[in-house]
Amino acid sequence: MVSLPIPAPLPLPIARPSGKDDRFSRALFIQSLVAVATVILVAAPLAPVLWQSLIDRPLYEVGGLFTAENYVRLLSDAGFYKVVWNSLLLAFETTVVACVLGVAFAIFLERTNLPGRRALRAVVLWPMYISHLVIAFSWFVMYGPSGYITLLSEHWFGGALWNLYTIPGMAVVAGTGAAPLVYLFCASSAKAADATLEDAGRMMGAGSLRVIWSISIPLMRPAIIYSSLLIFIGSLEMLSVPLVFGRPVGLEFFTTFLYSRGLGGITPDYGLLGAAAAMLLVIISVLLAIQGLLLRNAGRFVTVKGKAQRRKLADLGPARWPLFVLFLIYNIVILGIPLVGIVTRSVTTFLTPLMAPLDLLTTDNFTLLFAYPAYVRSMTNSLVIATLGGAIATAFVAMVTLVVHRSEFRWRKQLEYVALYPRAVPGIVAGIGLFWAMMLLPGVDLLYGTIWILILAFTMRSIPTAFGAISPAMLQIGRELDQSARSCGADWWKTSRTIVLPLLKPAIFGAYVLLFLSFLKEYSSAVFLFTPGSEIIGTTMLSFWANGDTGPVAALSVIQLVITALFVFVARLLLRGHHDV
Repeated sequence: MVSLPIPAPLPLPIARPSGKDDRFSRALFIQSLVAVATVILVAAPLAPVLWQSLIDRPLYEVGGLFTAENYVRLLSDAGFYKVVWNSLLLAFETTVVACVLGVAFAIFLERTNLPGRRALRAVVLWPMYISHLVIAFSWFVMYGPSGYITLLSEHWFGGALWNLYTIPGMAVVAGTGAAPLVYLFCASSAKAADATLEDAGRMMGAGSLRVIWSISIPLMRPAIIYSSLLIFIGSLEMLSVPLVFGRPVGLEFFTTFLYSRGLGGITPDYGLLGAAAAMLLVIISVLLAIQGLLLRNAGRFVTVKGKAQRRKLADLGPARWPLFVLFLIYNIVILGIPLVGIVTRSVTTFLTPLMAPLDLLTTDNFTLLFAYPAYVRSMTNSLVIATLGGAIATAFVAMVTLVVHRSEFRWRKQLEYVALYPRAVPGIVAGIGLFWAMMLLPGVDLLYGTIWILILAFTMRSIPTAFGAISPAMLQIGRELDQSARSCGADWWKTSRTIVLPLLKPAIFGAYVLLFLSFLKEYSSAVFLFTPGSEIIGTTMLSFWANGDTGPVAALSVIQLVITALFVFVARLLLRGHHDV
């Protein structure tokens, strides 16, 4: 028998280190492309604003010289100091209202045995889903100078008990709308607090309310600081409430100043506009830096440790039901009555307590909206931008998050700072900057008059929101999964595409939900960018409002509310079992 030689075994392929992989060039190319795209997207609206503030003529004119004259003219204008004071005062009062309400919601809905907590949690979050424009219009319809409830109050009491055409009045409108955001941040902190600290207070003889005031609230300090500065910054860049309640009585704020100087004149003063926008940008950037400094020692408030006890609910005793009634009245007055008012106004010729609404019923407002292509297009554009634009922005931010947290990209830390910086960019400044960028950058002018420029503006503004939604979930995925795939020869992109991104599906969908709602509500960055053909619901509302047509404004508000409600309902069903929307 002839024995055949046994062939030597073939050598097994050895996975090369990621730094020497032939496919590393693909990873580096993708990471560099994402980084460059992020920098361009963030810088595109900022660079023109800063440049315009430093030259002596409009950007589109050749031969501009550098000068500080724009800032000199701005700072020598006595009216501008009133604008700054009004803006800071409104931001401060709005923050106080939002924080008091938001912290109270977090304490009573998460740390006490208040009845109906589950239902109340869902209700108090609803102002967060609704456009600020819709909130402002609905308050105007019911609580404005000629609002339905205001006229009733004058009939019953001989005069109105409130005045929304003041800074405190505007702060109530804006603060109640912002309170759900404070509640979200503080609720997480309240739920995570160690119950042993509160038990220790009770053992010393303190009552439930004293424990809440002396222990629970101080432990929420990082969440309160973070959310309060977030509300303060958001109030500085808010356009809706100052526009609806401030301009009619001559109260000017940063945003209405930019709005009126940019759109109110035949020949806008671009230099002054650029200087004011740049100053607002600097103020908000400084506030974000202060926020970071205040939160440096947040570790002092860590209470969730290995031996922490299960949280216990504070017993409110006989105060349970009176507090429940108080919460119910609050939600009816703040949310229920304005929403009922805006819906009623949309189906009536006008709204007054002197006549029964049933005698004034009409469908004219909705008929008008669906009779003209421009109005139908505004609704269609909003849906397309929210659906398609939200998806594109979510995919882009997911890639940014991958590069920042799951790559060896050299400038990933710097990329994270760039991605988070749009928190400091007000919507109206982003709109002005992109409008000027279209005059300067080759190729960008092709986007003018299309919805794509709006998608770019909205995406730039929403990067921090989506990044904040995806990052925590990505950090929970162990890096050993990446290392296992890399040891088998997979490169960075294949590992990310086949392992990391599939595990992030719930977080990515959650980010998409946030961006859909954000894109649907956004309007401030569009006021300088839209043209006939690229209208959206928010800009059409402003156009109707400027003409005094409150009926179509109410009808558009109802349409946006219906879209929002349907989307939130479907999203909650899809996200059930993962996290709440």
